[in-house]
Amino acid sequence: MSDIEEKPRPGLRFLWLAIITVALAAIIAGGVIWSNATTTPKLALDLEGGTSIILEPQVSEGTDISKEQLDQAVAIIRQRVDSTGVSEAEISTQGDRNIVVNLPGNPDEETRNLVRSSAQLVFRRVALVGDPRSQEQIQKEQESSGEESGADDGLSDEERKRLEDLTGADSQGDGQGEDQAPSGGGDVVEAGGSATKTDESTEETKSSESESKDAEKSGEGSGSSGGSKVTDSTPRPLFDPEKDASEWQTDTIIKEYSELDCTNKKNRTGGQQQPSDEPVVSCSEDGQAKYILGPVELSGDHLADANAGYAAGANGVQTNNPAVNLSFDSTGREIFKQITSDITGKQQPYNQFAIELDGLVLSAPSSNAVITDGNAQITGNFTLDEAQTLANQLKNGSLPLSFQVQSEDQISPTLGSNYLKIGLLTGLVGLLLVVVYSLLQYRVLGLVTVSSLVVAGVLTYLLLLLASWRYGYRLSLAGVAGIIIGIGMAADSFIVYFERVRDELRSGRNLLSAVEVGWDRAKRTIYASKAVNMLAAVILYILAVGSVRGFAFTLGLTVIIDVLVVFLFTHPMLQFLARTKFFGEGHPMSGMDPRLLGVKPAAYRGALNLSIDDKDKTPEAKRREKARMRKAGMTAENGSDTTTAAASESEEITTDESKASTAAKSKTAESKPAKSAAAAGGMTIAERKAAARRAEEDDAVTDSTADDGKEADK
Repeated sequence: MSDIEEKPRPGLRFLWLAIITVALAAIIAGGVIWSNATTTPKLALDLEGGTSIILEPQVSEGTDISKEQLDQAVAIIRQRVDSTGVSEAEISTQGDRNIVVNLPGNPDEETRNLVRSSAQLVFRRVALVGDPRSQEQIQKEQESSGEESGADDGLSDEERKRLEDLTGADSQGDGQGEDQAPSGGGDVVEAGGSATKTDESTEETKSSESESKDAEKSGEGSGSSGGSKVTDSTPRPLFDPEKDASEWQTDTIIKEYSELDCTNKKNRTGGQQQPSDEPVVSCSEDGQAKYILGPVELSGDHLADANAGYAAGANGVQTNNPAVNLSFDSTGREIFKQITSDITGKQQPYNQFAIELDGLVLSAPSSNAVITDGNAQITGNFTLDEAQTLANQLKNGSLPLSFQVQSEDQISPTLGSNYLKIGLLTGLVGLLLVVVYSLLQYRVLGLVTVSSLVVAGVLTYLLLLLASWRYGYRLSLAGVAGIIIGIGMAADSFIVYFERVRDELRSGRNLLSAVEVGWDRAKRTIYASKAVNMLAAVILYILAVGSVRGFAFTLGLTVIIDVLVVFLFTHPMLQFLARTKFFGEGHPMSGMDPRLLGVKPAAYRGALNLSIDDKDKTPEAKRREKARMRKAGMTAENGSDTTTAAASESEEITTDESKASTAAKSKTAESKPAKSAAAAGGMTIAERKAAARRAEEDDAVTDSTADDGKEADK
């Protein structure tokens, strides 16, 4: 690979890193001064302590609670708590009946009420459906865009005028048209049949309407003004939005409807205790619509089953459109028959009924047929997964679970504090070992690793403060473990980079070129490694709950910071250091000394203009050089090394008897490299053989001279 042609600009990356750090610090400082931000992260239940609430479900005698229903109640409570911004809450079942909710810190009364309230599934008639935004938001956006409201909301002119008088503006805003199904809605048809009404349906509708009129005359009909108690045998519908407009077009209801902003997640926490015998205002679960609903017409305990499948066409053949199938018990069948008989064929939204769970509208389908057998089918523009989710919500919410607080205690943070101290101590010891290893392995270059870890730690702390302030994140002991592991793993990126640069130096490149080429090759490995780590953190965060999610969050956070640090600090720092004399000339303490890297002299004589003597080479460098020479077939050099080694051994003999022999052999060893060099200088085979014979004769003469010297000494 060729050297990088563009001139490195480490200062620009340092500038971006400084901008990011200063911006985060400024945001946190502003939050501390003008908001409720803190200079330390909020701690979770295991480190700060908190409140433990044990809930016991209250059901009628002889009614058993299934594990599925209890798990659904746990999921609803967890959704409520998470939507309030309280993180690291622990919600689990105890035995086969109780639910234990552990909340960190000192939760407010609103959060406690969300935990205590029950989840109930009910069916209500729809009086009005419209834009999820508040009236104030709609007016501001219309004024800024210069648009005028006036979309058809399905109301008569008289009703619309009434709402405009109460709200001071258009009641619908940007609501859906009359022919457009509201968000979260769909169509209800008889299961396995078509949406076309039959003569029998018409007769049943007339009969139901006459029953409703008779009930109204006797004081048991629509609304709650009759004062009588509503039972399962009370004729339905209890509420008619057209006839009982005075009940829902009140100042209180209209004001609540106008001010409610369903786009705000805090208004969709659920758990509100809504009256069952009065009109209410509610949001759709996804925040796409806002409703005014009538009193409860049908309780969810009469829903026998709900499952997802595919809708049937007019000829009874299954289609590819997902649907949710509902099945009611005998009581629910009769009530649902009366409701669909009354609302079928009316204009929207009077032909809709809302399915409400935990104070939020799951779906508000319109009725296309009278359901006489208690088997209904909801169709609409949703996927099979969405249909399955809706079916699970309807099935598991069909039995209302009322909870009674069995106990409410404070949890001490003493044990968690001890664990935190031990964890921090362990982390410091681990980081200290990383620092020691870096300094021993890379000498002064190891300080780049240390400084990179410091920068990563500062960014991690600032981001934790931001997450704690803006998103309610609380640091748990598992989160601390994720931070320690993540920062420790960051050292791997630096080591991969440094070793790649050293490999380029061994190839004969100068330091500036080695830094650029090494980075170009090392960053691929770094990115691939961090992508795997990030994928593991994301999967763990999605699948886990409680404190394990805290571990996954901090692990993923440190992975992102690691990539930023190695890109904006470590690499630019090495670019800067490569231009200094200390590193550029390969000082022994720089960690980039060619003598310590086992570089052959020829390579560095061309790259850095350095000449490395044999005596300065390390044993590893000598071993590598011999291996390269053997591979190239340079046997003469090997012979020279062997003779030199023999001469070195002979020099260790210090007796007077061996002085003459040692001198002769040393002289022979010094002359052989020249002969060998000449032999390797393009001689023919015959010339090489002759040179070998002359060398043997010289050896014989030398040995004879040595023997004569020994006899003379004697």
